Amino acid sequence: MAFSPSFSLVDASPSILFPPNSHFRPRFVLNKKSSSFPKRKSLRSLLCRSASPSRSFVVNARDAAGGVEVDTQTAVADKPLSTRFQVSRGFPAPFGATVRDGGVNFAVYSGNATSAALCLITLSDLQENRVTEHIALDPLVNRTGDVWHVLLKGDFKDMLYGYKIDGKFSPEEGHYYDSSRILLDPYAKAVISRGEFGALGPDGNCWPQMAGMIPSSDDKFDWEGDLPLKYPQKDLVIYEMHVRGFTKHESSRTEFPGTYLGVVEKLDHLKELGVNCIELMPCHEFNELEYFSYNSVLGDYKVNFWGYSTINYFSPMIRYSSAGIRNCGRDGVNEMKFLIREAHKRGMEVVMDVVFNHTAEGNENGPIVSFRGVDNIVYYMLAPKGEFYNYSGCGNTFNCNHPVVRQFIVDCLRYWVTEMHVDGFRFDLASIFSRSSSLWDGVNVFGAPIEGDFLTLGTPISSPPLIDLISNDPILRGVKLEYGIAQINICLYMHTKQEWGLKHLIAEAWDAGGLYQVGTFPHWGIWSEWNGKYRDTVRQFIKGTDGFAGAFAECLCGSPNLYQRDGRKPWNSINFICAHDGFTLADLVTYNNKHNLANGEDNNDGENHNNSWNCGQEGEFASTSVRKLRKRQMRNFFISLMVSQITVEVIWIENYNAEGVPMIYMGDEYGHTKGGNNNTYCHDNYLNYFRWDKKEESSSDFFRFCHLVIKFRKECESLGLDDFPTSERLQWHGHFPGMPDWSETSRFVAFTMIDSAKGEIYIAFNTSHLPVTVSLPARPGYRWEPLVDTSKPSPYDFLTPDLPDRDTAVQQYAHFLDANMYPMFSYSTIILQLTPDPNA
Repeated sequence: MAFSPSFSLVDASPSILFPPNSHFRPRFVLNKKSSSFPKRKSLRSLLCRSASPSRSFVVNARDAAGGVEVDTQTAVADKPLSTRFQVSRGFPAPFGATVRDGGVNFAVYSGNATSAALCLITLSDLQENRVTEHIALDPLVNRTGDVWHVLLKGDFKDMLYGYKIDGKFSPEEGHYYDSSRILLDPYAKAVISRGEFGALGPDGNCWPQMAGMIPSSDDKFDWEGDLPLKYPQKDLVIYEMHVRGFTKHESSRTEFPGTYLGVVEKLDHLKELGVNCIELMPCHEFNELEYFSYNSVLGDYKVNFWGYSTINYFSPMIRYSSAGIRNCGRDGVNEMKFLIREAHKRGMEVVMDVVFNHTAEGNENGPIVSFRGVDNIVYYMLAPKGEFYNYSGCGNTFNCNHPVVRQFIVDCLRYWVTEMHVDGFRFDLASIFSRSSSLWDGVNVFGAPIEGDFLTLGTPISSPPLIDLISNDPILRGVKLEYGIAQINICLYMHTKQEWGLKHLIAEAWDAGGLYQVGTFPHWGIWSEWNGKYRDTVRQFIKGTDGFAGAFAECLCGSPNLYQRDGRKPWNSINFICAHDGFTLADLVTYNNKHNLANGEDNNDGENHNNSWNCGQEGEFASTSVRKLRKRQMRNFFISLMVSQITVEVIWIENYNAEGVPMIYMGDEYGHTKGGNNNTYCHDNYLNYFRWDKKEESSSDFFRFCHLVIKFRKECESLGLDDFPTSERLQWHGHFPGMPDWSETSRFVAFTMIDSAKGEIYIAFNTSHLPVTVSLPARPGYRWEPLVDTSKPSPYDFLTPDLPDRDTAVQQYAHFLDANMYPMFSYSTIILQLTPDPNA
């Protein structure tokens, strides 16, 4: 998630962001006696028309300065018609703007509104804050239930849209209706405002007017026969990536740095590394200028770089495209489709990090952009006096289990699967999904009273309606489960009527309100979880903390203590050591404490408990011995992550299948540093940019090691079994064969496993500050041969068959191996392979 900054949202234009204090809105009526009517209009003087010409209708009038509404004389019009469009009643479904019947149908939900109007805006008028066409919706003609709708036919070239929705403005009752605001449709498929990332709007406005793209029958994209890769989740190696950060640094030498196209130019790097799944940090439309302020520490400006503050969930982040607002955002949408298509061509699935726990509208002091003005009391969790519950830590909480909101979320997920071809979702702060909604009661949620249903708002519930709906959706769920694993066969029929494949549902199973559900998240047998307990345990053991040997062994086994008891499998655990929020892998072994002064919050933001160890000296400038130890520790961490999908039988618990799914954070493959900053949400600079020059420097060092370890993981049959193993496959060891040490003071874990592809493998972790010579299991007719030793300098840390002087390196340990022994350095990991003994 993104931690909320301690400062307020920037209000570059208060008159645009916040409702007027006055609740009085004088109106005038247009009737059949009108003799004239203005042909042009602006935000201050709007032409209104009705879908039913025979009916009277009203508009708001404002003074010339755009302030409070003023009294004006009664005007009369005879059947006002749009000069551009043919207007008819329209249809209440589907929501959003939809091409149909030779025109475009517009439908929006607003259950507590008293009136609504559709605003059409050209690109040029958007920059001038003008409305091009204003079409009032007749509540008797253009409203079905709580849905407002209208069908227009005409030329929509370079045209955008939004809504003006009126009703009660009463924050203490949870209502923020204001007909002076142009609101984004929650279902808009592209959001247009500024065209360039970080560029201010007119007059330095950080929140310029936004509008939605109007779809066209000409909107097409050539998927070139794109088909789902259908990887079982247990086979994934996930790579968490930030689109802009991946190629924005000048050393990327891409044609379109910091964009979807820039990522495409560098996909071969990921293929070389060996990952087969990209997890994109938020790519929904957000406002990067939300935190815009001068940063005196670095001499630049703070922005919302990570993007965990969504404005619209259907629109890709348009300013991540090289096209920007060109062609009303259509080209930007197609650029993201191009990225997904090209990733699939290279054998990589695409998972999206989605933020349905809160929006960019913040608390009562935030902007009115979309959801708040459409129906605040429906979309947000509110206290009895209208205050915003803040389980997200970011000002508001999405009302996820309200019937309208949960259907909205499912509609959004369906869109990204069917239209954008994404392969799965990671849900930020997903524990909010399990909290009861505003208006929670049995009738509201299930259609009938439930005995004993006295839950208060925000209370965790055992069977959350939203998770139930997602888990059993005919598109998101599909018709079968394969071996009950955390993956979904999805049968949906697109334009080509082809089956679209396996979807991955991944929960960040906690929230900022203290609800922690790792291992207990409602899962319906198909949800996976970011395993924060894995991260913490592995960090503790690798740095040499006493009392974690047994817990570390469980982590290697896919955390059976968390997932086995309720029928889930080890690959329900997404294992990671580093992610976007927290230390990078290099910083994890370089800093004991966070160094977040560059964020401008006096080092008060970010996590204080990082379970890190600087290896003896704080900071990058350290002695040669400390730098060598840091490299060794980075290799130890990476090995533990890649062998955390082993098939094992823990000595004290039988039949555990260890198949956690590893996730790597962008840049860790070359040792990216953020200077000890563990909360770089606000930096559009080198702290968050992938350094391609540093990657080239490490190509023969840590990047090579990471690539080879991932390759080894894929080659091992025992790292991806579909069934529980037996004790014949695996055995735990200590310093002596068959004698594991699970005591509180143990810092040693070792095991052998039988692999049909590799024979037998011995893996050992020594996290003590002391070296140890281990006795190896005797295998008559065979001998152990070193493959990996993290204490060795590159390239001898991983002995490939084509490595020059490989035989010499192996021969150095011949006298130990002849005696079935191996000397392990302090803080080191080894992997040995069993090979036939030529002297036997």
